[in-house]
Amino acid sequence: MQTVLITGGTGMVGQALTNYLIDKGYEVIVLTRSKKRSSRLHLSYALWDIEKQFIDPEALKLADIIVHLAGESVATKRWTKKRKEAIVKSRVQSGALLVKALKENEHKVKTVVTASAIGWYGPDTANSLQNGFKESDPSDDSYLGATCKQWEESIHEIASLGIRLVTLRIGIVFNKRGGALAEFIKPAQFGMATVLGTGTQMVSWIHQQDLCKMIVYAAETQAVQGVYNAVSPEVVTNKVLVEAVANKLHKHLLTLSVPVFALKIMLGEMSIEVLKSAKVSSEKIQSAGFSFDYPNLDTALTQLLK
Repeated sequence: MQTVLITGGTGMVGQALTNYLIDKGYEVIVLTRSKKRSSRLHLSYALWDIEKQFIDPEALKLADIIVHLAGESVATKRWTKKRKEAIVKSRVQSGALLVKALKENEHKVKTVVTASAIGWYGPDTANSLQNGFKESDPSDDSYLGATCKQWEESIHEIASLGIRLVTLRIGIVFNKRGGALAEFIKPAQFGMATVLGTGTQMVSWIHQQDLCKMIVYAAETQAVQGVYNAVSPEVVTNKVLVEAVANKLHKHLLTLSVPVFALKIMLGEMSIEVLKSAKVSSEKIQSAGFSFDYPNLDTALTQLLK
């Protein structure tokens, strides 16, 4: 039985991945800032401290695979200068800590799967609208593009240590209990579809179960190495998405548009990302043999909103 060490294991995706891994027969160790006891079979907790650059060496010694999900949430608070610094710092310092720990401690880690985000890419171009952004495309010079570049660079040295490194650029994750989908559900419960801006912006998303499945596939498949986009094959516009949610929950009665100026007032700089169109391709991971359980919006929403 292999052991997976998870950073960011207490977050939305981390909790779902923990359950998925245990169901698949793995031992899971979740790194936390405060020591916890687990009452659950095959799950334990170990200490780490990003500020002090410390990881429990015994936990590291047990790990066969590391899944690195740690990082301050991008979407929960306004992007003040302090908040933006915290978002970058949490990603860069945690990546540096993993590199340092793997260099300095005894371990048997063979694979590291690390999160990044499709914020790497800029707004759509004529080419991306036709073919989707590919993993070889350069990072955008926006705040999120620069953040993703630093995020990926912070852990890239792991590949030079003889450890297989897989980086997943993750799209908007659809989950039953939180994240972006929960915000679309609120007005949809009353039959309203709330379109953001023009609603023509392309949304690259992934069902949480497919993301967990992809992380495990990346960990188990030796031929998978380097950067892959973690998005579903079907990319849809914001308008199509919110109307589909409304129709699944209630007979769709009304479509409302939130004007761009209102989003800018409510969200500040973060409104740029909400309004940005980014059609991202899943071709590379599919060519590597991965199959989606929820490849299109209808199957995903049917499962999530049933």
